[in-house]
Amino acid sequence: MREVRIEKVVLSAGGSGDKLDKGVRLLKLISARQPIKIKSKKRIPSLNVRPGLEVGCKVTIRKNFQQLLKKLLLAINNEIKESQIEKNHFSFGIHEYIEIPGTEYQRDIGILGLNVTIDFTRTGARVKRRKIKKSGIPKRQDVSREEIIEYMKKNYETKITTKEKKIEEDDSK
Repeated sequence: MREVRIEKVVLSAGGSGDKLDKGVRLLKLISARQPIKIKSKKRIPSLNVRPGLEVGCKVTIRKNFQQLLKKLLLAINNEIKESQIEKNHFSFGIHEYIEIPGTEYQRDIGILGLNVTIDFTRTGARVKRRKIKKSGIPKRQDVSREEIIEYMKKNYETKITTKEKKIEEDDSK
């Protein structure tokens, strides 16, 4: 029950209007799945956002994501900042989708970025989501930052950088 595993990978892109349509095409190109559009729930007058306005799109991948995840990590040189890792998940952004290996530039999409979120879980976490006999789970069932770092280093050869390492590298130059 203590084994850590990846539950899902979520790809998302923000925007409205034409940029949203490009984001949907981009996520469909990368994941080979149909993305859904996200509607806002709040009103933010300074950004011209109102409830019900489509402000982004996302696609969730729960099975067969290993090859895609390896490509996405290569786009950021297999390097994650420690500040990007939280309890049960970590996230990173890709500035331009053409940085992903094997992805060609698409004229109809243009230059666009996306966000990637990887969620971790342990066996038994379904207890809090199921319909019948739903129950809470204890805090010890959460996946800690240290466990995520260890998992990514072991399975994906990912480098984790901290602010201290960056400062040391800058001082040595």
